[in-house]
Amino acid sequence: MNRLKMLRRQKGVKQGDIANLLHITQGAVSQWELGRTNMDYQYAKTLADYFGVTTDYLLGEADIIDSSTIQAPAAVRIPVIGTIRAGIPLAAIEDIEDWEEIPADMAKKGEFVALRVKGDSMLPDIKDGDVAIIRRQESIENGQIAAVIVNGEEATIKKVRLLPDGIMLIGLNTEVYEPHFYSKQEISDLPVRIYGKLVEVRRKFY
Repeated sequence: MNRLKMLRRQKGVKQGDIANLLHITQGAVSQWELGRTNMDYQYAKTLADYFGVTTDYLLGEADIIDSSTIQAPAAVRIPVIGTIRAGIPLAAIEDIEDWEEIPADMAKKGEFVALRVKGDSMLPDIKDGDVAIIRRQESIENGQIAAVIVNGEEATIKKVRLLPDGIMLIGLNTEVYEPHFYSKQEISDLPVRIYGKLVEVRRKFY
């Protein structure tokens, strides 16, 4: 993961906050995080001081942070969103509803996002309004629960059954929702894509 993006998430700030700090556009920050443009040294120095790291570490030129002002966070904030659509990188998601914290050790294992569950197809285990912690990955093991995007529309949480001739998406609430099968041709044409693996479900009681 891009170090600017990693440090920004650890500190719980948005791209817009970085843009305001440096008096530049948010688009410029996004380009840095995507690796499409290089950061000028003056900006790197300001951000290194802001995050409490060395300039070389921020720019990926050294692996040693070498700073007494930074401590490894106990937790990392990730955004809670209501919609995930195909082809939109996490850095570009704007419909953030809330924030959740995950352990720093977990955050090191990949890219995570929290998805607000809609509907009752996964009852009784997963309810409408629950927060699903998703680890971004494009493949899944047979029988695991994943966020899946069909036809480029928002992600649905379903158990995934991998079959020789296609894929079956299964809601746990089988009395109401029948499993939906997609052939290999439909997987390619629609398309049907695994967005990430469900690693945790959180529920708030008011």
